[in-house]
Amino acid sequence: MSAPHDAVSSAVSPALSLEALTQLLEKVFLRHGTSAPVARSLAANCAGAERDGAHSHGVFRIPGYVSTLKSGWVNGQAVPLVEDVASGFVRVDAGNGFAQPALAAARPLLVEKARNAGIAVLAIRNSHHFAALWPDVEPFAEEGLVALSVVNSMTCVVPHGADRPLFGTNPIAFAAPRAGGAPIVFDLATSAIAHGDVQIAARKGERLPPGMGVDGLGQPSCDPKAILEGGALLPFGGHKGSALSMMVELLAAALTGGNFSFEFDWSNHPGARTPWTGQLLIVIDPSKAAGQDFATRSQELVRQMHGVGLKRLPGDRRHWQRARSLAEGIVLDEQTLAQLRELAGD
Repeated sequence: MSAPHDAVSSAVSPALSLEALTQLLEKVFLRHGTSAPVARSLAANCAGAERDGAHSHGVFRIPGYVSTLKSGWVNGQAVPLVEDVASGFVRVDAGNGFAQPALAAARPLLVEKARNAGIAVLAIRNSHHFAALWPDVEPFAEEGLVALSVVNSMTCVVPHGADRPLFGTNPIAFAAPRAGGAPIVFDLATSAIAHGDVQIAARKGERLPPGMGVDGLGQPSCDPKAILEGGALLPFGGHKGSALSMMVELLAAALTGGNFSFEFDWSNHPGARTPWTGQLLIVIDPSKAAGQDFATRSQELVRQMHGVGLKRLPGDRRHWQRARSLAEGIVLDEQTLAQLRELAGD
């Protein structure tokens, strides 16, 4: 089955509430073999991304989840093993399951340690992360904490100066509280473009801007299909993005005990799409440093940025779309909604 949002122009369905979309996606996951807690976690993540206009990580991902579950590559029933290993360190074995349930299982202990020690680290291994990364960090900022997370993915990025891919898109997400406004949140791939955005461009027949990737011969290409079919992505900013991607491999894989982007092999699991790697989160209680002034200082930085002419902060568009979706509903085209209902068995 083709992925949702394949149709470039199709009639739209009546708007769905966030709750209705989440319930539909839960049914999809349950029907394809996940436990109820895993279904709730993944459905909330995908529906939230769709609500916020992050279409490359919203319902577009559902067929990839389904085909992966069908392939046996991931354990949709996995129960994470949370280990309290040090005063400021939590370790989780995700059991070859998804990363979001592992984070949910460890979150209470992680927050407790961050509040007590001022900082805490969560190392997740043996996990599959196939989603946007900002939903993992934003809730911490809503509680007044600062959070940073990194996760490595499958090999698809050529290190700067190399001639073959090695790294994943290897995103970095950050969240911090702000007085009088939504938290400051960003989530960026260390590749020049997110892999999902390349897939969407290929499906729509669109060209990419220069500098995004190379074809199978290592030549620069603006053709997303050439990049996906034997080519590779480039890191953003040349050697700078490449260095950050290397850092993510070290923190998300070497430090956690997870796989590097190049260490797993899904060739015996046709249909597998989710990278089997690791994730690291660092959570800081700013009250232990700047006292209660941190959120106020964050807002002052934002005020100064606006004062020099900045019109939009990272995350502003997402918050604007979130408010609109909550007020007007989430709009999917009819083909997409029909596909989701078919996958859910409706």
